[in-house]
Amino acid sequence: MSTHSASGPTHRHGHGAGHTAPHGQGQAHGHGHGHGHGSDIDWAAMATQLETNGEIQLPVLRGTAARLGELLAGAGTRVRRVLDVGSGPGVMTCVLAEAFPEAEVVAVDATPALLDHTLARAERLGLDGRVTVRHAELPEGLDGLGAADLIWSSKAVHHLGDQQAALDGLAALLRPGGVLAVAEAGLPMRFLPRDIGLGAPGLQARLDAALEYWFDVMRAELPGSASLIEDWPAMLGRAGLGPVGAFTTLLDLPAPLGEPARAFLQDHLSRLREKMTDSLDAEDGKTLAVLTDPGSEAGILRRPDAFLLSAGTVFTGVRPAR
Repeated sequence: MSTHSASGPTHRHGHGAGHTAPHGQGQAHGHGHGHGHGSDIDWAAMATQLETNGEIQLPVLRGTAARLGELLAGAGTRVRRVLDVGSGPGVMTCVLAEAFPEAEVVAVDATPALLDHTLARAERLGLDGRVTVRHAELPEGLDGLGAADLIWSSKAVHHLGDQQAALDGLAALLRPGGVLAVAEAGLPMRFLPRDIGLGAPGLQARLDAALEYWFDVMRAELPGSASLIEDWPAMLGRAGLGPVGAFTTLLDLPAPLGEPARAFLQDHLSRLREKMTDSLDAEDGKTLAVLTDPGSEAGILRRPDAFLLSAGTVFTGVRPAR
């Protein structure tokens, strides 16, 4: 299975899967889950799109890295090695390399094409001397990743059947004083008014409900899927970390949107239309058809009322010093 971090905000579930939704953290993963897990998604074909989507969130990602730096400094931890687990095309990997200039930053992903994008991005930004990549399938590949002072994972853990076991494995890689940070929660992304003059008002609420259903199906079909209360601070505590904490970031792009954000929404809605045709009634299907029509004045590429608003939460845990 391919695990990528999610830069996306569409909905509280990232790998949103599709890496196409900006969630304040991570590479942009959308949330168009089908009836299957992450291996059903062609991440390699989405590499350029994922990188572009991640760039929409750069101010939020840099703010997130700064918050993690403060946490590590408070713990008295020197950051020498960072793992970005489920790195996607490496947007956050490079942000972390900029934020921690003394550290080696390792992008970990199961899709070689995305790791190639990471290396190319690092070279363009002058970071190629400190950014390396590791091809690994999770959770099997955790043992070979080596120790780290900071481990970042966005919208990847929920693609693993046993989320607690995944956190346990990640926590075991931390050096004393190290920090594990996971972005696995938030609020549903909003990008249009409740009444858009097309179809029945409240389209986004109905899309949210369909996405929640698809997410539950995806989780149930994962190998070794284990049901648990998704109390992330408690889960980090059970992994042996403490103190645990959380902070929330906001991506707020008001109307009228610029071209990159509009292109992101066009892709996001197109994926939803492709994946959810059977889950929506005929009227909502017609509304999505109009919204994704590049030639329509009512489409997302031209609407003056389109915006992008998303809140994402990062949960953190510190490995106690010996």
